[in-house]
Amino acid sequence: MATRILIAGAAGQLGSALLSEWRGGTGPHAGRVDAVGVGSAEMDVTDPAAVRAAVTRFRPRVVVNCAAYTAVDAAEADEPAAHAVNAAGAAAVARACADAGCGLVHMSTDYVFSGERCAGADGCGPDDPVDPRTAYGRSKAAGERAVRSAHPAAVIVRTAWVYTGAARPGGGDFVATMRRLEAERESVDVVDDQCGSPTYVRDLARGIAELTEVLAAGPAEPGARPGPVGRTLHAAGGGAATWYEVARAVFEELGADPDRVRACLTEDMPRPAPRPRYSVLSGGSWADAGLTPLRHWRPALAAALAAP
Repeated sequence: MATRILIAGAAGQLGSALLSEWRGGTGPHAGRVDAVGVGSAEMDVTDPAAVRAAVTRFRPRVVVNCAAYTAVDAAEADEPAAHAVNAAGAAAVARACADAGCGLVHMSTDYVFSGERCAGADGCGPDDPVDPRTAYGRSKAAGERAVRSAHPAAVIVRTAWVYTGAARPGGGDFVATMRRLEAERESVDVVDDQCGSPTYVRDLARGIAELTEVLAAGPAEPGARPGPVGRTLHAAGGGAATWYEVARAVFEELGADPDRVRACLTEDMPRPAPRPRYSVLSGGSWADAGLTPLRHWRPALAAALAAP
């Protein structure tokens, strides 16, 4: 019988891509595990009894928790709602996994950092100080602490600026939005003073699949390099870019004039939740754990826009 993996939040951006990585296509992870995806109807993470029942029912080797409250601006007006999913919900999943003896991959975010430049030359590392400046970031940081306390062997994975780029209804990520606006507007203003790690969701899903299969395989051989168990890792597209640079690249890939994208400042586009000015994530921890680095953001973007 194939190893069973349970994906919480399977209807979301990463959860659905992860299911596709294991269930469909001809990629390196297709058919390698019995991937089961659940949404809030089958496993409401805000209900500890429902979480425990789902873990008991499906008996997974590893749970990948993609369930999250991600409405960054709305969280500023309703922080308890964000904490219910991102902190209390994360704790419920971690406790259920620990009690069942199964592994856990818990997804987190660059928003746990302050948004100021980190010490590392290639971006923020897992050991850089956590100092969130938004309600969403505080809820995710609280979730990380709860997971580490309840399930010390869990792997916490932070990522950033995730997109599909899908040109279809509901494609509301940044790349998808730029793709739509290229067809609708003569010009578009995009902030050029926020720098991060653009991450194609299919690349991220492939990375999480690799990590999960490593965990499912059990302890490493004696003398092997340190693996991912019990660590906090960063998985994001290689390199760094501002939103303005990403938008210009989208226009270029579409064969449009990138000069139609005009640079502006964060203060020109105020939002309820402050956006990190700097949230580049270093991939050093990912490689150190023996995992395949995600590709550079620019070729990943080209692949996303060329995808059917």
